[in-house]
Amino acid sequence: MTLMTPKELARKSVDYRKKILKYIYSAKAGHTGGSLSCVDILNVLYNDVMQVSPENFASPDRDRYIQSKGHSVEALYVVLADQGFFPESDLETLCQYQSHYIGHPTKKVNGIEQNTGSLGHGLALSVGTALAAKLDKRDYRVFTLLGDGELPEGSNWEAALLAAQYKLDNLCAIIDHNKLQITGPTCDVCNTDPIDAKFEAFGWEVKHVDGHDFAQLKETFQSLPFQGEKPSLVIAHTIKGRGISFMENQLKWHHGVPSPEQYEQAQEELNVLSEAL
Repeated sequence: MTLMTPKELARKSVDYRKKILKYIYSAKAGHTGGSLSCVDILNVLYNDVMQVSPENFASPDRDRYIQSKGHSVEALYVVLADQGFFPESDLETLCQYQSHYIGHPTKKVNGIEQNTGSLGHGLALSVGTALAAKLDKRDYRVFTLLGDGELPEGSNWEAALLAAQYKLDNLCAIIDHNKLQITGPTCDVCNTDPIDAKFEAFGWEVKHVDGHDFAQLKETFQSLPFQGEKPSLVIAHTIKGRGISFMENQLKWHHGVPSPEQYEQAQEELNVLSEAL
């Protein structure tokens, strides 16, 4: 893997955002805000951190990525297409009848490790996968992306306990902490703050990061594991709808399709950003 500079990653994220909007607009369905908030994290993981590719995807030694917040699958699809797991033209069938490219991750799509979408399941799957690596004496790492809105699910905390119990320092969980979920701010729906203190009490090592700062993301992931014999948690502070002025921090864009005028404005804003980079 050739490591990318923060500026190269920033350019790639602009392209990813254009494509996320393109395919959601074409499909007339998608979780726009969350895909835009997490895509910078996926960008860094796939282009700068994880040892996984179409060439080694059958290898038992590949790194694993499991997207617990499965509803933001559009970001994952766009990144996987860019990595060469499938032709990007496949995404023209997004959410169409009999297409494998549905609104949540499915193993019928090349590059996806686990079916997810039932919130609270991804961390448990990741704990099992990381434990398997320890039992098999393999060096692969497991990364999982959670939404802050799924943290109230009790299965997360059972999994967190087990991850610490089995000293899974090959496991890194990332929280896309955009502070909004479908029915309101996370602090109003079911407050899980302080997230860091809770995970630390459960035996994890925790770091905070700006989830849109590529230099910070690179540095944070390069320091894994944060402490030997402890699972690592990255709390990535993000903005829902990041990159589009009228979508940022707007609850209604949790799931939303832009109108033709909104789509044109969004693409123009991204073009301006691309030129600035």
